[in-house]
Amino acid sequence: MIIQDNINSVAIMNTSYTLVNKATEKNWQQLCQISSIDQQPEQIKQQIQLLLGLSDFIADSLLSDVNNLLPLINVLENPTQPFEYTKWLSAKLESVTSEAELLNCLRVFRKQQMLAIAALDLLNLQTIEYSLSLTSELADTLINGAYSWLYTNFCERYGTPMGEFGPQPLLILGMGKLGGKELNYSSDIDLIFCYPSKGEIENGKKTLEHQQFFSRLAQRLIHALNHTNYQGQVFRVDMRLRPLGESGPLVMHMAAFEDYYQEQGREWERYAMVKARILNDSSPYAEELYDVLKPFVYRRYLDYSAIDSLRDMKSLINQEVRRRGLTNNIKLGSGGIREVEFIAQSFQLIKGGRERQLQHPNLIYILKQLTELDLLPEEESQHLTQSYLFLRKVEHCLQQFADKQTQVLPDNPLDEERLSLVMECDNYQQLKEMLNQHCEWINQQFQMLIGDNPNETDDEELTHLSGFLDAWKLDLSVEEITDLFDHLGTNETASLLAKHIKELKSQVEKKHPSQKALVALNTLVPQLLANIVALDESSLDGTELSVLLERITYILLTVLRRTTYLQLLVENQGAQQQLVRLCHASPWIAEQIAKYPILLDELLNPQLLYNPTKLQDYPDELRQSLLRVEPDDLELQMETLRQFKQIQHLKVAAADVTGVLPIMKVSDHLTYLAEAIITEVVNMAWEHMKQKYGVPQGCTEEDKKFAVIGYGKLGGIELGYGSDLDLVFVHECDSQSITDGTKSIEANQFYTKLAQRIMHLFMTKTPSGQLYEIDMRLRPSGNAGLLVCHVNGFEQYQQEEAWTWEHQALVRARVVYATPIFSKHIETIRRNILCRHREENTLQQDVSQMRHKMREHLNKGDKDWLDVKQDAGAMADIEFLVQFWVLNNAKSLPEIADWSDNVRLLESLCKANYISAAHKQQLLDAYLDYRNRSHRLTLLKKDNLVDKSQYSEHQHNVKQIWDATFQQE
Repeated sequence: MIIQDNINSVAIMNTSYTLVNKATEKNWQQLCQISSIDQQPEQIKQQIQLLLGLSDFIADSLLSDVNNLLPLINVLENPTQPFEYTKWLSAKLESVTSEAELLNCLRVFRKQQMLAIAALDLLNLQTIEYSLSLTSELADTLINGAYSWLYTNFCERYGTPMGEFGPQPLLILGMGKLGGKELNYSSDIDLIFCYPSKGEIENGKKTLEHQQFFSRLAQRLIHALNHTNYQGQVFRVDMRLRPLGESGPLVMHMAAFEDYYQEQGREWERYAMVKARILNDSSPYAEELYDVLKPFVYRRYLDYSAIDSLRDMKSLINQEVRRRGLTNNIKLGSGGIREVEFIAQSFQLIKGGRERQLQHPNLIYILKQLTELDLLPEEESQHLTQSYLFLRKVEHCLQQFADKQTQVLPDNPLDEERLSLVMECDNYQQLKEMLNQHCEWINQQFQMLIGDNPNETDDEELTHLSGFLDAWKLDLSVEEITDLFDHLGTNETASLLAKHIKELKSQVEKKHPSQKALVALNTLVPQLLANIVALDESSLDGTELSVLLERITYILLTVLRRTTYLQLLVENQGAQQQLVRLCHASPWIAEQIAKYPILLDELLNPQLLYNPTKLQDYPDELRQSLLRVEPDDLELQMETLRQFKQIQHLKVAAADVTGVLPIMKVSDHLTYLAEAIITEVVNMAWEHMKQKYGVPQGCTEEDKKFAVIGYGKLGGIELGYGSDLDLVFVHECDSQSITDGTKSIEANQFYTKLAQRIMHLFMTKTPSGQLYEIDMRLRPSGNAGLLVCHVNGFEQYQQEEAWTWEHQALVRARVVYATPIFSKHIETIRRNILCRHREENTLQQDVSQMRHKMREHLNKGDKDWLDVKQDAGAMADIEFLVQFWVLNNAKSLPEIADWSDNVRLLESLCKANYISAAHKQQLLDAYLDYRNRSHRLTLLKKDNLVDKSQYSEHQHNVKQIWDATFQQE
C-alpha cells in the first residue's frame, strides 16, 4: 500500500469550509443516534466526521445501514492492510445457493469495499494511482466471482463445454479503463465476450450448442452485475463495443472473432482494443485470444495513419463538447484526460507492432516505456503523468461525492468546497488555476503530437473587407453605407447590402447579446458579407441577394446567445464560405442550420461535408456516435439519434445541391440511414423492455422474434428529405408465453409495449426535434388494429380481409428489421399474396377508382401548373400503374414481385416482356425526372408545382399509357 506523504490537511477540520462543516454536523448527529460511533478513538471520530461532510454517498450508506460502519472503521484503523478481494469474496460465495443470493452478496460486498476506497481517497490516505488499481482489482473480483459461480451452476445444469485444452471458458474482455486497470470510481464497465470454439454439449437428455450455452451464461452474468435491486447495482454493463455492437451476437467463438476483426474491424475498434485485457486469463485459451487480437491492433510496420484516425476521433469529441456544453469536463475538454490517453495510444498504434513493451493497456506503464524507448523525454513523461494523475484524482473525488459517474466540475458551492478541501487547496479559485495549468500543458503536448484537423488553405485576403468593417462597426446611415459599396457594381446591390446591414444591427441590439457575442460579430459579420459578395454567381440578382442575406441573418440571430458557434465561424473562414454557398443553394438547408446550429460543425471540413457516408457504413457510424453516450442516458441517446440524422441529411443535401449525388443515390442514402436508425431504436426499446419485464421465452439479443416492415417510400427505397416512415410491426413469438423478468407479462403485451416504446423514441420532440414522423395506418385493420400483430395474424389478414389498396401497398413493402430467417418468412407471405389470382376487370376498377379519389383530394395543379406528385400523368399515376401490373400478372410472372422499388419493378416488367422497352423508358424517364424535381422543390421549400410546359412530354406519355391500361378514352 502506498500512502500519501501529507495526510494532515484533510484529516483535520478546516473552519473556512463552512458548508462542509454544516453537512458534517447534520450527518454526525444522525449517526450518533443510531450507532456507538462516539465511543471510538478521537482520530477515528474526526475521520468519520469529515467523511460525512465530504461525501453524500458515504453519509447515505452509513445512515441507511449502520452495518456498513464497522467495516469502514476497521479499514481506517489499519489503512495499510492489503485488500484481498478474491479471498474475501470467495469465502462469501461458498454459502450462496441461488442467483438471488448471488446478486445480494455481490452488491453488499461491492458497497463495503467502495466505501473503504472512497474513505481512503477523500482522507488522502492513499495515492490516486493505488486507488485506480484497487478499483480495477475490485471490479475484476466481482466480475470473476459472479462468472465462476454462474459457470459452475450452468455446467451442473447443462453439462460442460469441452475443447482442445479441456473445459471451455467464457473469456471476458475488459475494455477501456477497466482493461487498463485504471477504472473510474463510479464507472460502467465495457465488456466483450468470446468462447474458444463451436461444438455441442451432450448431457444425456438433449444436446446444447456451445453458442446457446455461452449466450445464456453471458445474459445471466450481465444480469448479475447490471440489475438494480434494493441493494443497488454492482456495475452498469456496456456491451456496445462487441463486434457489430447491439446488432451483433452477445458472444462469438474465437474463429468468428478473428474473421470479424480481420475483415470488418474499424480504426476506432483498433483504438479500443489497445485497452483490452482478459479478466479471467488463467485459462490456456486466453493466450490464443490475445494472438487473435494483436495482429489487428498492432501493425508490423510503422503505422502513421493512426495519427489521422486519432485526430478524427478527437475532432468528434470536440464537436460533442461544443454540442453538449462540456467545457468544464475534465475528461473530454481541452487538455483533459482523453488527450493524455490519445498521446499514449498514438505511440502504441504507430510503433506497438515493433516495440512489444508498448503492447500494454495501462497508461502510466506506457508513459514510462515511452521514456525508456527514447520516444518521449523523461521530463515530459513525468509531467504528463503528474497532470494525468491530478485530473484522475479530481475525477475520483467528483464521483465519490455521490457515487455517480461524472467528469464535470461542480456548479454548486458545497461540492466546490469539498473538492478544494480534498485537493488541499485554500479555495476553489486556487484549484481552478491549478487545473487550468495542468490542462493547458497537456493540450500543448497534444497539439504538438496530434493537433486538430488542419484547416483548408486560407483564401486570399478579401479585397473589400475594410468597407464591410466600416459598414458594420461605424454608426453610418443607409446612404453612407451604400456609398462604401459603390465599387460592387450596381447601385441596387449596394443599397440592398446597406439596408440589410442596418436591419441586422437593429435586430442584434434588440436581443441584448453578451459582450463576447458582440466581439465575435464584429469580426464575423464583415467576413460573411465579403463572402456573400464574393459569390461567383452571375445569377445572383437583387432578389436572390436579398433572400440570401435574410437566410444568413436568421441563422446569426438564432445562434446569437450561443457564442461557441459564432466563434467557430470566426475561426474558420472555410466554414463561412460553405455556409454562404449552402444557404444560397437551398432555403431548406438554411432552415435546418438555423433550427439545429450543431450542423455548423459539419461545415469545417468540405471534403467530408460533400462526401456522404458510404451506404454500408451508416450502422457503424451511428453506433460510434451512440457509444459516446452512457447506455442509461435515454435523453441523450434520443438527442444523439436526432443529431446524427440531421448531420447525415445535411451531408446528403450538400452533395445533392452541388450535383455530386444523382436522385437515385440521394434516396438510397436517406433510406439506408433510416434503416440504420430503425435498428438502433428497436435495440434501445428492447433493452428498456428487457430491464423492466425480461424477454419472452425463446428470445435472445440476436433473435428478438420481431420484425419491422417498411412500406411506401421506405419500402421502395425512395425516401425524401421530409419523408415520414410507413411501418408495420409483427412478431413470431408464442403470444401466450411469459417474459422471464421479475415483473413478467404475456408476450402479446410485451410486443405491444415494445411497439409503443419504439413510437415514443421516434416521435418524442426533444430540443433537436422529432426523429421521424411514423405512420402506422397500413397495419392490419389500420388505426383500429393492434400496434403489433403475430405474423400468422398478419398473413391471415392479408389473405382474407385486406382491400385491394392494401395489396397495392404490399407491392412496395420490404422488411427493414428482422433476422434473416424471419425476414425470409415475411417475404414469402408477401410474395404469396402478390402472386394470387385476381380478376382483371375488378382489379382495374379498384385501382382506377382509388387513384381518382386521390386526385380529387390531393391534386393541387391547375391549367398552368403541374402537381408532380398527384396530377394526372404525374408520379402517383406511374406508381399505380406499376402496382396494377404486379398484382395483375405476378401469378404468371412471379419474378416481377421480387422488388419493392418502382425502378426495378419497371425493369422486371420489361424483362418479363409484359411492357415494351419504349414504355419502360418513357415511364422511367418521367418518374426519375418527377422525383428529382420533387427533391429539388423540397430543398427550395416550395410546393410540388411546376410549369406544365416543362413536363408536357412526360405527362402526355404517362397519360397515354394510363388510358391504354385502364381502357379510358
